[in-house]
Amino acid sequence: MTKPFDYVTCIKWIATLFLLLAVAVRSVEEVPRIYDVIFSWISACGWLYVSLMWKDRALILLNSVIGFMLLTALVRYIV
Repeated sequence: MTKPFDYVTCIKWIATLFLLLAVAVRSVEEVPRIYDVIFSWISACGWLYVSLMWKDRALILLNSVIGFMLLTALVRYIV
């Protein structure tokens, strides 16, 4: 049985790819840390949207907190 492909599934996979990209960037010391934070924040926002569509409270809480923490890191880097 296969699940039909919809926009939430597309966002889920894009967010997952951004998370993998963030981890890959984190493992290379020559790349500035800000790229890891940016890619992780994009991933958290994508997963937050997906979790809101799924109405999954645990994922909503997790990605809200992670997104806020990463946004704080971005603001501290910019300011």
